[in-house]
Amino acid sequence: MQLHDVHQGIHRRKKRKRIGRGIGSGHGKTATKGHKGHSSRQGFKIGPLSEGGQMPLARRVPKRGFFNGAFKKDYAIVNLAALEACYEVGVVVDEAALRARGLVKGRHDDGVKILGDGALTKALTVHAHKFSASAAAKIAQAGGRAVVVQ
Repeated sequence: MQLHDVHQGIHRRKKRKRIGRGIGSGHGKTATKGHKGHSSRQGFKIGPLSEGGQMPLARRVPKRGFFNGAFKKDYAIVNLAALEACYEVGVVVDEAALRARGLVKGRHDDGVKILGDGALTKALTVHAHKFSASAAAKIAQAGGRAVVVQ
């Protein structure tokens, strides 16, 4: 081996395989698709969950229990740190005010829940559908009120 042979055949970008371009290319005639059958036809695509005749995983695994998602509560989550950053002392914070500031977006059927992540130093009156225990304690400690909306 010579020094100039070390990088022979190593290229930064691999060339694309040009299939179906004549017999001289080595990939002509059937264009690497074999003979006949649906896999040789145009537009053929195997589904992502296909396992080629083997029993699919979703059918091999036993099914247990049930999903009670139809009754799951859907709250918009707001942390105290966000309230601290967005509102001044003495302001009444409700769902409309939160939506105006962009803290609550989209549709949440069960309302707003306030969580206690972050510190609150301002006395705010917060109207929400639910409060975590730590959030209610921090709001009261700062001199504000946590009002539960029905």
